[in-house]
Amino acid sequence: MICQGCLKESEKGYCPKCRKELFEGKKVSTELSFNSPYDEDSDAFLDHTKKISISGVQVKYSLRLENNDLKLTERGGQYILKPIPTGTFKYLDQAPANEHLTMQIAKQVFKLSVPPNALIFFKDGSPAYLVRRFDQTESGKIQQEDFAQIAQMTSETHGENYKYDLSYEEIAELIKKYIPTQRIENEKFFRLILFNYVFSNGDAHLKNFSAIQSAQGDYVLTPAYDLLCTRIHSPSESDMALTLFKDGFSKAYESYGFYTYQDFYEFGQLIGIQKSRIKKIIAEFTEPHELVYFLIGRSFLKDQLKTTYTTCYEDKVARLGMMRS
Repeated sequence: MICQGCLKESEKGYCPKCRKELFEGKKVSTELSFNSPYDEDSDAFLDHTKKISISGVQVKYSLRLENNDLKLTERGGQYILKPIPTGTFKYLDQAPANEHLTMQIAKQVFKLSVPPNALIFFKDGSPAYLVRRFDQTESGKIQQEDFAQIAQMTSETHGENYKYDLSYEEIAELIKKYIPTQRIENEKFFRLILFNYVFSNGDAHLKNFSAIQSAQGDYVLTPAYDLLCTRIHSPSESDMALTLFKDGFSKAYESYGFYTYQDFYEFGQLIGIQKSRIKKIIAEFTEPHELVYFLIGRSFLKDQLKTTYTTCYEDKVARLGMMRS
C-alpha cells in the first residue's frame, strides 16, 4: 500500500512519520467523513467558506482536527483542503495529485521547506489536496504577507494582472529591503525559482511568495506552497509566471528562446549570491534524479500524465544544462 503522504510503502493509511507530521501522531483516515462540494449534498460547505481568508482563486476549505477526524470549520482552521478546481483547463481532476506530487518532490529531493501535506479522498471518492497551515498556532494566527501586499500592489491600484507585474529580480530586491536575514532568504528564494522552472510551475506569481513573522519578531520567507506542474493543465502556458530580470531578457534567452544555465547564473549574481554557491545550487537541478522518477511513478497521477510530467521535467533539465559557465 502506498502512503498518501510521502508516497512510500505503508501497511495501512498514512505511514507513522506522515501521521506525526500532519496529525500529531493521530490515526486519521485517508478518507474524509463527508462528500466533495460537487456532490448534490454540499450544504455543509456553504456554511464553512464565508470566513476563510486564503489568497488565490481556487476554492479552498478550512479543516480542524477533532479527535481523529477532520471537520470543516470557520474558525481556528489547522488545514487547507483543496478539492478538484473548476474552470476550463485540462485534466483538472488530476490537480490534487499533481500538487501533492510536486510538493513531495520539493521536500524529499530538493529539501525545500514545505508544510506537511498529503492526498486525501472525500467519501464519494473524489480526491483533494490537504496541507497543514503554517500560519496558525494554538495561540492564534501568525502575521504573514505575500509579496503583492509587500509591494503594495492590488487590482485597484495596478489592474487585474497586478500579480504578474513584477519580476523575480524585483521580488529579490524586496527581500533585501524588508528581511534582515536577506542573504539566507535570497538563497532560499533562488532555489525555489529554479525548482519552479524545472518543474514547469508557470503560475508562481507575486501572491505565491510570502514572508511570515518569526518568533523573534522579524520576517523570513514562508515555506513554499502552491507548487505544481501547470504545463499539465495549460500546455501553452509560458515557462515562468514572471520574468527573471526587470530589464528584459538576456542574450542567451534571445538566442534560444528560453532560459538556460547562463540566465540563472546571472540572476544569482544579481541578487547577491556568491558564485560558488550559485554553481552548487544550479548543479542540484542539472542532472535527473532517480528519486524524482520514483515519486512520479508512485504518484496518484494517471499514467498518461505521469509521462507528460516526466517529459516536462527532462526538457527543463536539458535546457538548464545548456551554456554552463
